[in-house]
Amino acid sequence: MKGLLALEDGRTFPCRSITGPGESTGEIVFNTSMTGYQEILTDPSYRGQMVTMTYPLIGNYGVNPEDNESDRIQVSAFLMKEYQDFPSNFRSTGRLSEYLKTQHILGVEGIDTRALTLHIRSIGAMRAAVSTKDLNPASLTQKAKEIPGMTGRDLVKEVTARRPYIWSNGNRIGDEPGNEIEINHRIWKNKGSKCAVVAFDFGIKYNILRSLEKIGCDIVVVPANTPADFVRTLEPDGIFLSNGPGDPEPVDYAIQTIRELFGFRPIFGICLGHQLLGLALGGKTYKLKFGHRGANQPVKNLLTGRVEITSQNHGFAVDTATIEGKETQVTHINLNDNTLEGFRHRSLSILAVQYHPEASPGPHDARYLFGEFKKLMTGYSPC
Repeated sequence: MKGLLALEDGRTFPCRSITGPGESTGEIVFNTSMTGYQEILTDPSYRGQMVTMTYPLIGNYGVNPEDNESDRIQVSAFLMKEYQDFPSNFRSTGRLSEYLKTQHILGVEGIDTRALTLHIRSIGAMRAAVSTKDLNPASLTQKAKEIPGMTGRDLVKEVTARRPYIWSNGNRIGDEPGNEIEINHRIWKNKGSKCAVVAFDFGIKYNILRSLEKIGCDIVVVPANTPADFVRTLEPDGIFLSNGPGDPEPVDYAIQTIRELFGFRPIFGICLGHQLLGLALGGKTYKLKFGHRGANQPVKNLLTGRVEITSQNHGFAVDTATIEGKETQVTHINLNDNTLEGFRHRSLSILAVQYHPEASPGPHDARYLFGEFKKLMTGYSPC
């Protein structure tokens, strides 16, 4: 089925739908990963965006329920060069096209993804519309221009949890309507030597929770607007600030809560959590031209001199000049553009990185950071 992609600057690309008729809008971005398309589709950090895969063949290993990073597909549309509808993999339980259809997400192939990616790199991430119903370049371009941009929008409220829940062995306990439980410190802090972590859900990925479990943590996930007083009543050993979509500045309620929790317990923030920590410490953020999205971003650890290949997905960054000083120490930088990738506080137990150390499906160079978080917690409490 014929389709058309139109960018807000008037550039258009013909395509074909693999999911039937449909139309979608969003900010258009590209991801350079060679694998992991299911994890990308279900990553809440992509809320409000249509994703272009630069790797030319997508769908060849199918989909399966184990690779989801949230409870639903988060992207607004999925764009490919070539789709393979006959997957061959022992883990596959279905086809990508059918998976997209079940959640009414438009998927298209036949796009010149190389030309599209070069255009985004040159002009920057922009609004776009893709459709099988409207093939008129002028009207589709106008639809792209009419959608709101990413700057100034609070997208966290669209992806955060509805109520606190306990994460245990891949299950969300107390999150289902009608099966809610009262979350308090007595029901989750009585498991011997395990560290108790409160994880703020700004759009948290399941593999982050799995990674915290692997280092021996009991986890309560709380909504983004959870007040600091409630977190204190849970008596955790550490606080985790998750990834999430969009501009961090409109999430002012979380920034204030983070400030109120400084000095209470060790804090580890990644991706959006890293940006919110930067803002809470008095720093500033800005929008990157086309963002960092892929599994091959080189980051230098300034503490060890080692270079880590990292998985990233963000369109905003913390301004290094506004965060580096007597109170904070820059620990990681991006070797492609020298943007800030990590910092620590010199007196408080605060650790933050811009990338994804849980890195599902990979690489795994940065997994050690969960161990660093545990060291901070055990320094506070013998968990």
